[in-house]
Amino acid sequence: MTARSADGGFRRRYDSYGVEGFYQEFGDEYCNPDEATIRSALRRAHSRWQVDTTHVLDLACGSGEVTLALRQLGYPRIEGIDPHTGAAYQDRTGQPARALSFEQIAAGALTGETFSLIVCSYALHLPEKSLLPGILVQLALLSPSMVVLSPHKRPVIAAEWGWSLEDEFMEERTRIRLYRSSLDQ
Repeated sequence: MTARSADGGFRRRYDSYGVEGFYQEFGDEYCNPDEATIRSALRRAHSRWQVDTTHVLDLACGSGEVTLALRQLGYPRIEGIDPHTGAAYQDRTGQPARALSFEQIAAGALTGETFSLIVCSYALHLPEKSLLPGILVQLALLSPSMVVLSPHKRPVIAAEWGWSLEDEFMEERTRIRLYRSSLDQ
């Protein structure tokens, strides 16, 4: 049974392996089982929000669900980052993903880079809570806007971490939030 199975086995394996173990075992074949919802949510967000789409960071890009949806919307330049699913991303999108972890991002691995928008789908709730402030401050220095898709209310993003919530909506069971950076890029 692969990570692509839609029979509920995905969630069970995720719980039994843990985050790191799951992606080490299944990262090369990973595909988010909620891809249709992600596509629909991003179409809705695109028509609802005014954001600069010229250079997007697909953070924790998985197998490219966000990248493929954004391409269909006409976004001209999208870069993927994921420490575990590079082969799956390359296979589906035809472009490489940089293998950076949340820990590396919190430590400044992207310092000096800029993006017009960051999109993080189904992943920002995964890092240790103690790491989240560092990750978010670093991201707020890279981009004026960030869209977070999550299957629940996490992560709760505090204003002192460089982001203010501008808007949010639900698409099926997915929460989609738009944040604006309060830090200078």
